[in-house]
Formats: sequence, structure tokens, C-alpha cells
Amino acid sequence: MTSAAASASNPQRSVALASAALVLGAVAMGASPIFVRLADVGPYASAFWRCALALPFLALWAMRETGGLAAATRGIDRAVLFSGLFFAGDLFFWHLSILGTTVANATFFATTAPIWVALGAFLFLREAIRARTIGGIALCILGGSALVGQSFGFAPQRLPGDLFGLITAIFFGSYMLTVRAARARLGAGQLALVSTAITAAILFAVALALEPAIVPRSLHGALALLALALVSQVGGQGLLAVALGTLPATFSSLVIFLEAIAAAALAWLILGEGLGPLQWLGGVLILGGIYAARPRRSAETGVAL
Repeated sequence: MTSAAASASNPQRSVALASAALVLGAVAMGASPIFVRLADVGPYASAFWRCALALPFLALWAMRETGGLAAATRGIDRAVLFSGLFFAGDLFFWHLSILGTTVANATFFATTAPIWVALGAFLFLREAIRARTIGGIALCILGGSALVGQSFGFAPQRLPGDLFGLITAIFFGSYMLTVRAARARLGAGQLALVSTAITAAILFAVALALEPAIVPRSLHGALALLALALVSQVGGQGLLAVALGTLPATFSSLVIFLEAIAAAALAWLILGEGLGPLQWLGGVLILGGIYAARPRRSAETGVAL
């Protein structure tokens, strides 16, 4: 079902469901580092399997939408193609950044994505950028830097990795903008299927070129990759596509900051990684930024929030 059909009868309910989908999607994406840590293949191979194993489930989803798989193939256009390309670039440069700098630095630069989303949404999607949105972005980025904490630091030898982190943010921001544009013509499942297939094809070539082995070596590793596909790709990216059919791209990019909170919380609960006062402050700032930037008027979402 397209965003127009979903919101035709009850726009307020549509926005509420889209907001819930966005929050759940962000939490699902936040689980991805846990599954990658548990997998027994390299980062590029895990990124490929994340997309490849998701395809059958996304196909089932697409079949249940208006027009089914035929509509998915007919609806392929430039926005859909670029969404798959941009997400592949996001995953590729994210791993390059992690390899070239500290995880803290990579995370910090990746959190600048809402800046690029806001700029692109203003230039290409004609979404209004209000003062409260700018304030929300500032709070969320401050919160993201607080989550990173004292681990962040500049060193000349890490400059290429820092740059890759910034490129990651640009790719993810571009991905969100193309998904927002493509959702005007395709259902969430149809778009997620085609976009993920494009990403999987690109990452398969990358994994073949850069990984010593692609196939998981154990059942434990295979199950971790399946969980990565189901939770982070089908759940995370699929629900993001659902939300972007209704909600503004800039606001949606801020809610994705919940991914960082979820990742920190899951690492604390599952891996025993501690959270200090600065990390808790970061979480509060992110929640405050999301609240400040929430859409309120009908011009943005069709209803007053």
C-alpha cells in the first residue's frame, strides 16, 4: 500500500503508525552491531548476508502489497536504484571508517547524517526546515557526541578513517532522501525488496574482492547472520521505509538517533559494556532533540501533532 492510500482515510492514525514504525525500526537497526559481533565472517561478508538473507522475507512482504512483485519491478526508477546504491555505500564506508579510525570517531562522524538529510530535504524534496528542527538536530548531535564520550579524539593518522565516517553520513542521508522520494510510488515492502537486492549485488562483489571467506563457518555464525537479516534489514530498513512514506525525512533522520541509544543499551545488557553519566546524558539530549523537532502542523504530516 502506498503512503497516499495509507493516509487517505485517517491521516492521524497513519502518522501514529508511521512514528511507531520509525521507533521500532531504529531499535532494530541498533541491534546490528550485536549480530555482526556474533557472526563468524568478516564485516563485508556480514553486510552482504544481511541483505541477501532478507530478500525472501521482503519478497513475501512485497507480494502482499497492492500490485505485488509486478508493481515492484515496474516501479523501479532512479530513486529506487540510487537507494540501493546509497545503502551499499553507507555500509561499505562505515566499515572502512571503523577500520581506519576509532569506533568512537566513526560513530561521531556518522551521526552528522541529519545535517545532510535536512539540506537535501530542503533542496530536493522542498521540506521546510524550521528553527525547532535546527535546534533538534543540534541537540541530537550533541547527544551523539556525548554517547561517544571521551573515546573521541583527533589524530592525523586517523584522518582518512574520520573522512570515511563523514562519507558514511552523506551516503545514509542520501539513502533516506531517495527512500522518501520512492515511497510516493512504491509500497514499503516493494521498495525494500528492490533496494535491498541492489545493495546485496553490490556488496557481494565487495565481499568477493575483500574478504578471505564469505560462507559462515558454524551454525552459530549462520544464525547470527539470519538474525541480522531479519531484525536489522527486514525489520529495521523495512520499518524505516514504512515511516518515510508519511513522515518528513529530516525528522525521521533524528529518530534514527535512537539506533545509537539502542546499540548502547544492548551492548550494556548483552555484552556487559558499561554506560557512564556522559552516555546517559547523551541519551537524554537525543530524546530532547527528537521531541523538539517533532512535526506539529498539517503542512508537514497532514495532521497536527
